[in-house]
Amino acid sequence: MSSKPPNILCVNPFIHDFAAFDFWAKPLGLLQIAAVLRKHGINVTFIDCLDRFHPKEKNKQKIFWDGRGPYRKKIIGLPKGIENIHQRYSRYGIEPDWLRGDLEKLKALKKVDLIFVTSLMTYWAAGVKETISIIKQIFPYVPVVLGGIYATLCSEHAQKHSMADFVVTGSGFKNLNTIIKDYTRFDMGFEYDIDDRDSLDDLPYPAFDLQNKIAHVPILTSIGCPFDCDYCASSYLSPQFIRRSPESVFNEIEHWYYKHKVKNFAFYDDALLINGENYAHSLFEKIIDSNMEPWFHTPNAVHVKEITKKTSELLFKSGFKSIRLGLETIDFKDRQFDKKVKEKEFYAAVTNLKNAGFKASQVGAYLLCGLPGQSLDNVKNSFLKVKKNGIQPTLAYYTPIPHTKMWEKAKKYSKYDLEANPVFTNNNLFPCVSEKNPTKQIAKIKNL
Repeated sequence: MSSKPPNILCVNPFIHDFAAFDFWAKPLGLLQIAAVLRKHGINVTFIDCLDRFHPKEKNKQKIFWDGRGPYRKKIIGLPKGIENIHQRYSRYGIEPDWLRGDLEKLKALKKVDLIFVTSLMTYWAAGVKETISIIKQIFPYVPVVLGGIYATLCSEHAQKHSMADFVVTGSGFKNLNTIIKDYTRFDMGFEYDIDDRDSLDDLPYPAFDLQNKIAHVPILTSIGCPFDCDYCASSYLSPQFIRRSPESVFNEIEHWYYKHKVKNFAFYDDALLINGENYAHSLFEKIIDSNMEPWFHTPNAVHVKEITKKTSELLFKSGFKSIRLGLETIDFKDRQFDKKVKEKEFYAAVTNLKNAGFKASQVGAYLLCGLPGQSLDNVKNSFLKVKKNGIQPTLAYYTPIPHTKMWEKAKKYSKYDLEANPVFTNNNLFPCVSEKNPTKQIAKIKNL
C-alpha cells in the first residue's frame, strides 16, 4: 500500500433540463465525502459545474434574500425521443470551456489520481455524461467513479451510458476506503458505515468551504424516512431512518453561522418534525437560546400532523422563514398514495402556523400533480382550496422513479418507454398524464 495520500477531484455535474433553479441545491453527499477524504489527509479538489459564482462569470449573479438564485443556462437540442415537443431544453451551469479550463489548470498543478462525480435527478443523466466526457478529454487515464441518486436508481443505464469507469450504488460511504485502495493503493484505515447516530455525529461537516462562495448551507439531521410513500424512493436509497443528535446539528449550524457568516440554512430532511417533542423541539430551543439569528427553510416539506401549537411557535421563534407542508392533495376522502395527513390535521396546522406569526407568503403546501390516473380537475380543486385557506399552493410534479411502489403503475400509464431512457421520466413531460395538452392545463391552474 502507498503511504502517500492521493489527489482526488470531486465534481458536481451539469444539468440538462427544461427548467432548473438553485432552490438551496448543493451536492451534500459529495461534499460530505470530500470532508471525510480531507480528514484522512487526502488532497481534495472540488469543481462545481453548477457554480453560480465562477470566477469567469461576468454577469452579476442575482442572489435572492434567502440565498437562492438562477443558474447560467444555454439552450441545447432536445433529446432523442422528444424532439417534437414545443419546449426549450437547456444546459444549466458554467460554460463547458470553463470546465475544460479548470481541468487543464488542475492538470498543470498536480497529478490527479481519482475522480468522483455525483448525480442527482435520474433524468439529468445526459448532464452527467457530458460532464464525464469533458473530464475524459483532459484526464483520459484517470479513473472516474460515479455515485449518487441517478447512479443508484438507474445503475444499469449509468454503467452503459455515463462513461464512468465504476458506478457506486447506495451510500457514497459504502466501500469508500476499498475503492480508494483499489485505484490509488492508499489506505484510510477503515470503512465508514453509517448505521447509527454515533456514526452520523462523528462525520466531519461537509466541505462547503471548497466552493467559491457559500450562499447557503443545507443541513441534514437524519438519513432515511420512517414512511414508505408509493411515489418516493427515500426508503430504497436509505433503508434505515437514523438521526443525528440535536447537539450535533446545532453545533454544525453554529459553525457555518459564525465561521463562514452563513445566514440561510435549508433542512434537507424527509422527516424533520417526526417525534418533535423528543427531537426537533430540543434543537429549536437551542437555537432560540443562542445569540444567532439564522434563517431556515424546508424545501423538502415537513409533515402536516406534526405542526402543533408549540412546534409552530418554536419554528417561528427559531427563525424559519419559509415552511413547505407535504400535503399531496386536499381530497381527504380519496387519498390513494399518501395517508399521512387527515383533514383536521391540515386545518389545525395552518391555524397554528398563522397564530405563531407566519405570513401567508411564508407557508406553502405541496400538491402532487401528474400522478398515474390522477385527474387534473382534482389538482385544480386542491389548488383552489389551499388558496382559500390563506397559504400558497405549490405544484410538485410527479416523477416516475424506479424501485418505488408506483413504478409499475407509472409504466402502464406513461406515453413514453420509461425504462428506455431516464429522460422520459422528466416531470416537465408529465409522462403519466393521459389528458390532452397537460402543459396548457397545468399552466392555467398555476395562473390561478
